[in-house]
Amino acid sequence: MTKTIYKRVLLKLSGESLMGTQGHGIDPQRVGDYARQIKELVEAGVEVAIVIGGGNIFRGLSGAAKGFDRVKGDQMGMLATVINSLALSSALEAIGQPAQVFTAIAMVPIGEQYTKWRAIEAMRQGKVAIMSCGTGSPFFTTDTGSALRGIEVEADVMLKGTRVDGIYTADPEKDPTATKFDHITYDEIYSRGLKVMDMTATVMCKENKLPIHVFNMDVYGNLARVVAGENIGTRVTP
Repeated sequence: MTKTIYKRVLLKLSGESLMGTQGHGIDPQRVGDYARQIKELVEAGVEVAIVIGGGNIFRGLSGAAKGFDRVKGDQMGMLATVINSLALSSALEAIGQPAQVFTAIAMVPIGEQYTKWRAIEAMRQGKVAIMSCGTGSPFFTTDTGSALRGIEVEADVMLKGTRVDGIYTADPEKDPTATKFDHITYDEIYSRGLKVMDMTATVMCKENKLPIHVFNMDVYGNLARVVAGENIGTRVTP
């Protein structure tokens, strides 16, 4: 991998993606595959920041539906993102790629408390900056957390790695007639009611002119293809 169209990226990964074929928890094979792809980007000169969800361990909104206090449920979800972040950082370091876990709430010595400047400094030093706990506040998703962090660290793009190969007119796993967009605007996402990210995250990206690229992260090599400018997935712009 030699050519890249981005200098700094924010990679958003879902917690569910770490389950692999297990159906729960963290699949070491899947995390290892992700780590190798991320290392390739750093070696190509790309600065990488990452936000991971926690849905493979605990999802605050689902917990609230089952009787948990919403604030405590969301805090439990934040802790789940820390576990996933530690797993990814461990996998990266095992293959020789330095990584730094940042937390939105004080959690020393597990991770360093996040600031924009420390995260950027880590990336400039060749480390992968893994930013956990979402925004650090309840009632906000990790989609919103990734939009916020991407804007703060001045990323060129948010890369949203999913298990489908882009944005469709409907859920392709449920509707076989769904068709994929190569490109779509933020306003179209809203007007069509598409479930790409939560609306707060989408509006933040629109207002701060942060493009989004949705692609299938589970296909090995797709991350490098997106960063090299290949026409895969779906690109979201104004």
